[in-house]
Amino acid sequence: MRDDVVAFLGPTLSETEARGHLDAIYLPPVGCGDVVRAVAQYAPSAIVLIDGVFAQSPAVRHQEILWAMARGVRMYGAASIGALRAAELAPQGMVGHGLIYRWYRRQPLADDADVTVPMAPVELGSSALGDALIDIRLSLRKAERAGVIEKWFRHHLESLARSLHFSERSFPKLFAAAENSRSPIDQLGELKAWLKAGAVNQKRTDAVNLLKYLADQNIDNLNEHFSFEFELTESFANDMEYYNLLDTLLSKGA
Repeated sequence: MRDDVVAFLGPTLSETEARGHLDAIYLPPVGCGDVVRAVAQYAPSAIVLIDGVFAQSPAVRHQEILWAMARGVRMYGAASIGALRAAELAPQGMVGHGLIYRWYRRQPLADDADVTVPMAPVELGSSALGDALIDIRLSLRKAERAGVIEKWFRHHLESLARSLHFSERSFPKLFAAAENSRSPIDQLGELKAWLKAGAVNQKRTDAVNLLKYLADQNIDNLNEHFSFEFELTESFANDMEYYNLLDTLLSKGA
């Protein structure tokens, strides 16, 4: 087991499947303060961000990721919030992986909600309760290339998908919206049948590829490569939860 790697995982990939690619320490979707807690509890060489909480709970902070990196922890990201944070913090040394990460690097103004899906509570496994817009769009583009739908209809479906709030976004909801907009029944029926085997799950693909990559890596300490000096901001230091964790770490000389 790679007990030097901590990965935050949720609706993108099941823990059982993830362990088949990298036997590491798996934790529920990352939220505010979780990176600091992981450093304090496990002292990992690397932390992998794939899934994270949002909306109902504060998301993981950029500052805590930078703090972990300043302490020598390699930070990797892919698929979902991991791809977002890696794209935002690539200049500071966070390592991104996969198509979605590269897309966010090229499109800095892209909507975070393009990779967001509603998920079940942690107690129920944090499984996905919908489909990410980026997976819907890639699936529709693939269907167009396969001749299943026409280009104009693909654009129409993409527009309908974007109009759905991420908490309601799924292929069944998209099909319902399409039927209400008097879409061509023949193309819609062919698309439904084709998606059973042809749908794209790029988030899962990116997550799996990152785990496979890390399974074969000797992760070195980041201190030698860290390119900036971490600055402890007032807002970060004044958060009592962070303060207590930091104080504990520093008192132990961690």
